[in-house]
Amino acid sequence: MAGSSSPPCASCKLLRRRCAKDCIFAPYFPSHDPHKFAIVHKVFGASNVSKMLQEIPVDQRADAVSSLVYEASARARDPVYGCVGAISYLQNQVSELQMQLSVAQAELFCIQMQQQEPVIFPNQDQDHEVKSSLDLATNNSSGNQIPHYYNFTSSSNVTIQDPLKRESLWT
Repeated sequence: MAGSSSPPCASCKLLRRRCAKDCIFAPYFPSHDPHKFAIVHKVFGASNVSKMLQEIPVDQRADAVSSLVYEASARARDPVYGCVGAISYLQNQVSELQMQLSVAQAELFCIQMQQQEPVIFPNQDQDHEVKSSLDLATNNSSGNQIPHYYNFTSSSNVTIQDPLKRESLWT
């Protein structure tokens, strides 16, 4: 798109050639941003970039150039892994944050369980019977305690409810 009045695109300027009216690089590598083309040229080469752009529909070329610039920048920062290194780093961060979220949810659940009001039983015999049922219900095969929500519908009937359905008890 260069004529006598407009400067050559960053590509033609770097390659020291005359910028033709139909230059494939001109719309995507303006003269005011020479670093953008320089890094893409260094990693992919002008000829390869030109071939790639010619094979892509015109309406998708801007996105392709953006991707090439990102990939070339990542390769310049990390010559061995490039974009894959950045992706792996982000995937590890997501995994770590998911684990932290799970720990925080478990801690929140424990705090909610500690804030539950204690159940008061009418007499000692029923108290012992219900406590035995509770002990059996909260022990798993490995002997670890598993918290549950309990709904005492009568003095001798204990119903274990799903913790996720807790809202139904209060509505």
